[in-house]
Amino acid sequence: MVGIDGPIGSGKTTLIDAICRRLRSRCEIAVIANDAFTVEDAAFLIRGETLAAERIRGVRTRGASHVAMNLSAIDDLKRTIPGLEVILVESDGDNLSARFTSALFHLTIYVVDVAAGDRLPRKGGAGIARSDLLVVNKMDLAPYVGASLSVMEQEIRKLRGPLPYAFTNLKTGNGIERVVETIQARKSA
Repeated sequence: MVGIDGPIGSGKTTLIDAICRRLRSRCEIAVIANDAFTVEDAAFLIRGETLAAERIRGVRTRGASHVAMNLSAIDDLKRTIPGLEVILVESDGDNLSARFTSALFHLTIYVVDVAAGDRLPRKGGAGIARSDLLVVNKMDLAPYVGASLSVMEQEIRKLRGPLPYAFTNLKTGNGIERVVETIQARKSA
């Protein structure tokens, strides 16, 4: 089980799409996409044929704790698709009090957007500091928002120590292989 969290607009759904496209021929994979009031992220993945529709569940969290709803969706997926090896569970990005707990997941990925600025890593937070993998997305936007990727990387290294991170541009696929390798390594462990 892989928990993917981060602020709204950071690229969680696009990351899930990229991961699924790379892993769907290598393993049995499914997705649970949490949205606060819609199932837009799940619909996006279904429309884009990221995976077969029966492998994607949309959960409306309505700002409540994700735990019970996600456990129910996970049980449903396992019941209907035997042999699942990877289930990606996307946070709705809106409920700061209901962030994923690492006790529920084999791997936690936290996604941030370069447009938040190169000071973002210094501000820390549990997702940035303690997730199993930090994904700094939209690295192509750095020059347009005055962010320095080298400053961000220095700050990330200071804050995270040996914990891995990846800079990505999900529109071009740059950096996605590091994310996929991290998932596969954890799956094999």
